[in-house]
Amino acid sequence: MTAAATMTIKEKRPQKLRHELKYSINALDDYETCKRLGKLFRHDGNADSHGIYRVNSLYFDTPYDKALRQKIDGVNCREKFRLRYYNDDTSFIRLEKKIKINGLCGKYSARITKEQTQRLLEGHTGFLLESGEPLLIELYSKMKGQLLSPKTIVCYDREAFLYEPGNVRVTIDRRLRTGLTSTCFLSPSLHYADVSQTLSVLEVKYDAFLPEIVRMAVQTPNRRAAAFSKYAVCRQYD
Repeated sequence: MTAAATMTIKEKRPQKLRHELKYSINALDDYETCKRLGKLFRHDGNADSHGIYRVNSLYFDTPYDKALRQKIDGVNCREKFRLRYYNDDTSFIRLEKKIKINGLCGKYSARITKEQTQRLLEGHTGFLLESGEPLLIELYSKMKGQLLSPKTIVCYDREAFLYEPGNVRVTIDRRLRTGLTSTCFLSPSLHYADVSQTLSVLEVKYDAFLPEIVRMAVQTPNRRAAAFSKYAVCRQYD
């Protein structure tokens, strides 16, 4: 393997490491929390008139499920690669590498075209090495060295709220479902299996501090104590 193929993205810093809280909530908690958030904070500007947008992600993993096992085992330093687009718009796709270090999260991202994504789904990886983009080159290296490959499609509807102090982003993800054929990630007719119609996922992301107004707004007495991994849940349907 060439030196370029083993290149990592150390020369690029991820977005600032942030705190991330993630919980599953029931339908009643979802409704009440959403009402509070809507009165206090503005919706994400990229959402529709109801403040909602659809997220389609394709996660990568090794033959031995390294990313899944590290998540389940709570490993302090771990990473996941995924492809992602929004609202069924495949004209804007990103390759993302999400990292978690001692409870803090960060993310690298790079644009990848629909045509490149299709080639990747068909098993053609040479363009990753030739792209000159560090993140794509790292994915190539790990697809060759760790046998990383597309594994599971995760789809859900997201409602997002923003609060500038603390750079806070609160999201509620609903109608979690998984695509049954990863090679059809770009297909508008892809069949999805419902994973959870009764539970939503509440996420709170912030920088150095969580403002008290947000802390109070997201408190729900019936919230589950355990964190919820959409990727891990969808892997049950492989």
